[in-house]
Amino acid sequence: MLLLLNAVEDPRVQSLSIAFEPFMSPLEIKTRRPLVESLLAPYASQIGPDLPGYRNHVYRCISYAMHFLDGNPAHERLVETAFVYHDIGLWTDRELAYLEPSEAAALADNQRLGWGLDPVLLRNTIHWHHKIRPYRGPHAQVVEACRKADWIDASKGLLRKGLARSDIAAVEAAFPNLGFHDTLLRLARDYGGSTLRGGLKVMRGIVKW
Repeated sequence: MLLLLNAVEDPRVQSLSIAFEPFMSPLEIKTRRPLVESLLAPYASQIGPDLPGYRNHVYRCISYAMHFLDGNPAHERLVETAFVYHDIGLWTDRELAYLEPSEAAALADNQRLGWGLDPVLLRNTIHWHHKIRPYRGPHAQVVEACRKADWIDASKGLLRKGLARSDIAAVEAAFPNLGFHDTLLRLARDYGGSTLRGGLKVMRGIVKW
């Protein structure tokens, strides 16, 4: 297989394309997403020192999801927005059952700031991102792409959802973990009283079948 590395020189959007010909379409890694940065900025003080790790988690998930969506720009704004907000309730509400607070923040900002994103799609993308089985409801293409993307990153690539290990390694190299998974364990302990109790609360609150 031929590994193709194509650097796109654009001061606004830097990207890296990876393809394993002839079996896989390119996986594009955008190292700068202005919309993501602008959406995270108002929450920087609440997320605090956890922001770099969360930011890179968001970028990794977007990279995977957009690959599953064949890089279709029609979906990019929604995917970027959904991933900025998908876990944000952990910090805004200090809540381990964070799906509903995260959805509420995204929907409120969407309405208040006039983004014009489909509120049902935005909510579903956040609400079902920890679903274990494939999502079959409305807007399944986008919701399912984001669900698979988050599971890849949550499992640190143990679940690959059809991606090559080398693709995942390239995304992880572009956006280092920076202790993000350790942050999740810490928050489970801090909010739940212990890692075990917090972990059980997380499982009950966010995992969907």
